[in-house]
Amino acid sequence: MSDTPHTPQEAGRNVVSSPQSRPRRPEDEHLPAAQLVGYGVQHILAMFGGVIAVPFIIGGVAGLPPEQTGLLVSAALFVSGLATVLQTIGVPFFGSQLPLVQGISFASVSTMVTIILAEGEGNGERGLRVVFGAVIVSAVIGLLIAPVFSRIVRFFPAVVTGSVILVIGLSLLPVAGGWITDQEETASGSSVALAAVSLAFVLVLSKVPVLSRLAVLLSLVAGTVVAAIFGLTTWNGDDAAVVAVPTPFEFGTPIFQVGAIVSMTIVILVIMVETTADILAVAEVVGTDVDNKRISNGLRADMVSSAIAPVFNSFPATAFAQNVGLVALTGIRSRFAVAVGGGVLFVLGLSPWLAAVVGLLPLPVLAGAGVVLFGSVAASGVRTLGKVTYDGTNNIVVVAAAVAFGVIPIAWPEFWGAFPQWWQTIFDSEISAAAIVAFTLNLFFNVLLPGVPEEPSGLTAAPALEVRPDEAEVLEEGGSFRGGSPVAGPDQG
Repeated sequence: MSDTPHTPQEAGRNVVSSPQSRPRRPEDEHLPAAQLVGYGVQHILAMFGGVIAVPFIIGGVAGLPPEQTGLLVSAALFVSGLATVLQTIGVPFFGSQLPLVQGISFASVSTMVTIILAEGEGNGERGLRVVFGAVIVSAVIGLLIAPVFSRIVRFFPAVVTGSVILVIGLSLLPVAGGWITDQEETASGSSVALAAVSLAFVLVLSKVPVLSRLAVLLSLVAGTVVAAIFGLTTWNGDDAAVVAVPTPFEFGTPIFQVGAIVSMTIVILVIMVETTADILAVAEVVGTDVDNKRISNGLRADMVSSAIAPVFNSFPATAFAQNVGLVALTGIRSRFAVAVGGGVLFVLGLSPWLAAVVGLLPLPVLAGAGVVLFGSVAASGVRTLGKVTYDGTNNIVVVAAAVAFGVIPIAWPEFWGAFPQWWQTIFDSEISAAAIVAFTLNLFFNVLLPGVPEEPSGLTAAPALEVRPDEAEVLEEGGSFRGGSPVAGPDQG
């Protein structure tokens, strides 16, 4: 373990702006080789479940056979590894050189699902090609605006990003249900049982201090073992090579559609906001300096990785927030440890045989873990919205409208069916709909017409609904309230 400070405050006190007193940045700390590998693998284990979940979702929606879904998993590991090395080691103009682990972004999932489903049943591979085309163009747009993005990020405050992240989590929960039912109207008893076993492992392991950060990954392993015991797994790796370089454009050349590109560009903007926040957060944890140049370098690394990802059959990459928490928890600030972890991801992505092993994972098992995984995304949005000021503002109107538009495609999939195809592609995506509404209303209420309204609308005037601990104590003892003040009850004499 490092003997350096483990808290942002302690780290900050040791960082002095004078070059003479600071010969190197905290993130440039060199560790023994064994520690580099150990801490690097720890980072990979903490985010592995999240990385493989996205290709499983997309493969299932596209109707791919297990071997092709396994290919998407390998590609996700391969791209995540390359992106992590680029972000941590860096080259001129690319990479924040901070301990950030890159992985396939959950923010893009609902939009990619919408694009694939828009191509119709049986056209999953064509839908993937449309997704890849949209990702390439939108990532290039993100790459072009990266140098100035830190100056416009103020248009994406917590009221916007929190609303979008909440909708992302809500939109993914039906996907977990589809894994259990296999897209049928009802679920079989065995599928529900496997999902319940997986969910139970996640919940129990989350209470074990040593294993809590690996709860999702271990639950997937345990659930697969249980499924194998009852003959509910299928092995498709007899012809899989141990090592093989991913084939570029395995599903065909990308297809470029305007509606899909617009929708994915909105996603890319959200991803850029997330990455900016992760760079600032990990810099605070490490106790190092961040300026516009460093943020721009980090965003460029994100965007070039996302633009290249479709070439190797994968999806947009972004920094994983849970690994920022791991840096804070362990106090290991070395970017080289994370870079080694990226190298491990890269090597794992070169093994089709490993992808076949991952392909053993039954979808109901993934669904059980997905309930917590996707729910945690929604909870993260709620936590972000908790930072928003509601008193004396119209922010609650922004949140209400954004979430409503985001939920419409979940509750009524054919709601926009009579509208043009380009409109459907944009607004049938929960994240695009929520992001457009949240951004527009925030611009109207907080940027173009800023200030605190003299008379808040009836929608915003209601107080937060909660029972405070002191109020609960008065009620428990038989007391009451008069004009908001407690009145002693018989039990209180």
